[in-house]
Amino acid sequence: MRSCTFRKAGRIGFSALSLLAFAISAHATNLIVNGSFESITTGAKGPGQFDSAHPYTTVAGWASSGFNFVLGPGDADTTGSWSSEYTGYLKLWGPNDGSNNGLPSTSPDGGNYIGLDGAFEVGAITQTVSGLTAGNTYTLSFYWADAQQAGYTGTTTEQFKVTLGGVEQDTAIVDNVNHGFSGWQLQTFDFTANSTSELLSFLAVGTPTGVPPFALLDGVSLTADTVGTESAPEPGSVVLLVGGLMGLMGVCRLRRLFKS
Repeated sequence: MRSCTFRKAGRIGFSALSLLAFAISAHATNLIVNGSFESITTGAKGPGQFDSAHPYTTVAGWASSGFNFVLGPGDADTTGSWSSEYTGYLKLWGPNDGSNNGLPSTSPDGGNYIGLDGAFEVGAITQTVSGLTAGNTYTLSFYWADAQQAGYTGTTTEQFKVTLGGVEQDTAIVDNVNHGFSGWQLQTFDFTANSTSELLSFLAVGTPTGVPPFALLDGVSLTADTVGTESAPEPGSVVLLVGGLMGLMGVCRLRRLFKS
């Protein structure tokens, strides 16, 4: 019988743990394309209106049918986002334009995010999601917040109506103070797929008209709850595997010490 060595056990352990990490990471694959909105095409004026009727900025993987905008890091309350519809920059209230409301330069996901008007030319942003398995459950997660367009006054409300495959789930309605910012929050919903390809939609709904409420969106992720669970390791199996590998490495090390 070939003798066990600590180095050999280490190689076995590293290989097994690498395969385990790969299986776990593959199990949590995000099915959303460009969920952080970093892949965009725009003109010389920088990120701007994201709207099929006024397509100054396009966002890979997504379509838009409303008064919606791409906001770059730090742009919301400084330079703003260019509107090809009104040939000017749209900005939100924040510390850099007169409101100490805590609006940060980016979302928790970092980089670009989308601002959707909930009371004027309201329209959803959408993406067709592929690679689903009918009957399986998927977890949708995203960051969102409530803000107000700079230059306007009054309290507002805002929420997202989110649909996947025709099934709608709504966030809570957030009340926002005059010139305010609600703060970013993480939202999760569970959806059951009806087919292998379904339309995902985010629609901002706000009040009142005339004091533009904006819903902000970033970090969209859709991961499977049930796909591949047959091959995904159970927590107990992981503990046993790691414990067994550590034990093997310990035994081999003791044998080596006794021989020396």
